Amino acid sequence: MMIIYFIGALAGGVFGYFVMYRIIGCATGTCPLTSNPYISTIYGIILGILIAGIFTTPRKQSVPENDSTPGRIMYKRITAKEAKARIDSGDNVIILDVRTKEEYDQEHIPGSILIPNETISDTKPELLPDTDAEILIYCRSGNRSAQAARKLIALGYTNVYDFGGIIDWPYDKATTN
Repeated sequence: MMIIYFIGALAGGVFGYFVMYRIIGCATGTCPLTSNPYISTIYGIILGILIAGIFTTPRKQSVPENDSTPGRIMYKRITAKEAKARIDSGDNVIILDVRTKEEYDQEHIPGSILIPNETISDTKPELLPDTDAEILIYCRSGNRSAQAARKLIALGYTNVYDFGGIIDWPYDKATTN
């Protein structure tokens, strides 16, 4: 990385002397900032280092939500219809509500368990002992479910699906009395 800065400084110095001082015409003394060849060269070096810094700044690479890179566990988003099909399939799936207790008591999807998003931290939740279990996560609108899905994946859960919010769930709902 230092070599890039060195090359930038060298190229900038050459640019400063030959372009800013010689070619633009400041050698005649008409440009007060660059009438001195040393100052023009220093300006060029600084400019070259700044440009080299732009090229060496690491770029954040975006990863698609449903990336299927082997060995990499990624966040997966599914629709309410797909979640309902998984629930009705007869397979063993966990329906996870990550809203607050009050929201859960008002209405929830039948058969779901409650683990509020705020309680998911750096330890695996007791209600989810199997990291390979299929977990379907929802909240009210889809924000907390996405956060919770990413937290669970970071904890090592391998089969996590976010199906958004209960406001988009057109199927049966239950209440807690």
